[in-house]
Amino acid sequence: MTSTHQASTNITAVPLPNRDAMSGTAVNRPPPVWSLESNKISIAPLAEKCDKLNRQDGICCKELKNEDDRILIDPDVIRDIIIGLSDGLTVPFALTAGLSGLGTSRIVVVGGLAELIAGAISMGIGGFLASQAERDHYRFLQRHTYSRVMRSCIGEMEREVYAVLGPVGVDESTSSAVANCLRKIEDEHGSTPAPADEEKPSRGMKSDSGLTPFLLKFGEGMEEVPTRRLYISAFTIGMGYLLGGIIPLLPYFFIPRAIEALKYSCIITGIVLLIFGAVKGRVTGAARNIWGYIWGAISTMAVGGFAAAAAYGLVIAVERSSTS
Repeated sequence: MTSTHQASTNITAVPLPNRDAMSGTAVNRPPPVWSLESNKISIAPLAEKCDKLNRQDGICCKELKNEDDRILIDPDVIRDIIIGLSDGLTVPFALTAGLSGLGTSRIVVVGGLAELIAGAISMGIGGFLASQAERDHYRFLQRHTYSRVMRSCIGEMEREVYAVLGPVGVDESTSSAVANCLRKIEDEHGSTPAPADEEKPSRGMKSDSGLTPFLLKFGEGMEEVPTRRLYISAFTIGMGYLLGGIIPLLPYFFIPRAIEALKYSCIITGIVLLIFGAVKGRVTGAARNIWGYIWGAISTMAVGGFAAAAAYGLVIAVERSSTS
């Protein structure tokens, strides 16, 4: 009993952790910061190396904000939206302007709706087929590059990697180390490539790591096109064309005289083209100042106005020649 009491008195008391400290999860806690000079003593984790301790402001460089901190949308989606909206605002507008020379708005509405539906379907299918062709081309080059990597020696692969990294300033020794590391990954996950007529790549052929994707991405400038991208591209281009094309037709639903409706159609479409051009400059990052927005708006409206004027002038010329 006495020994047990003496042992209990020698135990150091440890205070319980604060309840507020226990409430925060490890996810919400900021990661530890290692100084850039700490690698002289021990190896610091790459994700935790930062020079904020030596900076005067004490702010990590990842937290510094640029003057223009806009977040751009996926460039593939932006490209499809611009293609659909620009064609939808321009082609139906030019068609309705040309048909306005025939007299009544009924002809313009019927012809415009027919062109709008057919154009939206055609544009959507075109976007699908274009993305599918890009995906098939990538998969062909993937099989071709994979076969070349597997049958080539490490010296040839080092030369190809250096041809990619050398122009950006990487020396030969570093380039050789990269080539050997990527070739090792390729050998670990390598297998027999898929046949040429097979749509899906082989299971053992890695599509995101190794020497093959490196040469494709940085040597050929190509990346894998996911299957969902085909349907997203078709839907985006088709809906963009449909939404953009309905705008020039709106006045013709309410005004019986086509010439009168054309005036309102020009005003509405011109305003929408100006807004679309300015927004396009914003989301693509092309507009850096107010003049960039103005140039984007005016250039977009000029393209649509030129197409509409050409179509209208052609219809008027054909009608006058037929009457005379």
